[in-house]
Amino acid sequence: MSRAAVIAGLGVAMALVALAFATPSLAVPGFALAGLALVAVVWTELAAHGAAVVRAPGPARIVEGDSYPLRLELRRGLVPPPGGQLDDPLLEAPVATGPLRPRRVDLDLRMARRGRVEVGGGVWTIRDPLGLHARRVAGADPPGELLVLPRIEVVEGGGAGAAGLGAGPANAGDDGASSIREARAVEFDVDGLRPYREGSPASRIHWPAVARSGEMYERRMVAGSEAVPLVVLDAERPDDEESLDRAVRAAASLCVHLAPASGCALLLPGHPAPSALDQRLRAWPALHARLAVVAAGAPTQSPGRLVRRGSVFWVTGGDPARALALARGFGPGPHYVIASRAPGGPAAFRVAGCSARAVGRAGRFARSAA
Repeated sequence: MSRAAVIAGLGVAMALVALAFATPSLAVPGFALAGLALVAVVWTELAAHGAAVVRAPGPARIVEGDSYPLRLELRRGLVPPPGGQLDDPLLEAPVATGPLRPRRVDLDLRMARRGRVEVGGGVWTIRDPLGLHARRVAGADPPGELLVLPRIEVVEGGGAGAAGLGAGPANAGDDGASSIREARAVEFDVDGLRPYREGSPASRIHWPAVARSGEMYERRMVAGSEAVPLVVLDAERPDDEESLDRAVRAAASLCVHLAPASGCALLLPGHPAPSALDQRLRAWPALHARLAVVAAGAPTQSPGRLVRRGSVFWVTGGDPARALALARGFGPGPHYVIASRAPGGPAAFRVAGCSARAVGRAGRFARSAA
């Protein structure tokens, strides 16, 4: 039973008592309470009739840390609304709407974490100032979904063991486009020359050969094969959600950093085979979306087929020693273990809050981690 019905019943009861006992002093407040409840119900019902919540379209994807524009227009019904509040899945707390002229909701909401976020389904609750009666007006737009993508950060070289992973520290960009522009070329195991290919980074041009022959040549990687670095994301046993998020950012950043040089491959948890990423990053939007929804607990499977690869970058949000043992199942290396938990010793490079250690065949890292 609503409050308005209770108040109206109380008013009618007082009026009946006044008539029964010939007490006019009870009749006036009784009729006043009944009238007040009636006004609250009628005003609220008329205000809700024809009212609507209209949502301005927003982006379907944003990068974590960016702001999502929430634009909601509250359209009045037959009469101006007495007041109320607006609830939306993106709002941490309801927003109060003033009486007579409901204001437009215009907010920029920062999306702090990657993943899927429900968009739509806003509800405008119209109620009288005393809270006696309320009506809910659902948004006209059907519920949708916003995909928050992991942030791309610049790889910061850590010293001689960085294997050409870039120069000194740089400020990380807030979106994928700026980081792609800032990403530096990575070179692995130079062996021989080949004619220069359009789009290859200038750092791979072999200038002595150009001077001798007058033609453009570039360094060939890994004995002339099409070997590419393999980035493996391990999400099976992360320390916590924040550690997993840092690992996902590190894996995404490495892909964007490595691919422009010679392409790379990314093996995601639960997937039987790695996904290839060429130098032009044509498959990156789809891989970026998959990284956004990586969940803890999915095991990293040993793929039945592996791309011809150079270095293996094993990215984990958990124990680096365990990551090393798993990484060795992918061949003889060279390996890099990139962990959100510092593995100890000098870092080969750092990315997205994670530190990387180069791992030799002799297992020096395994002993130091133990």
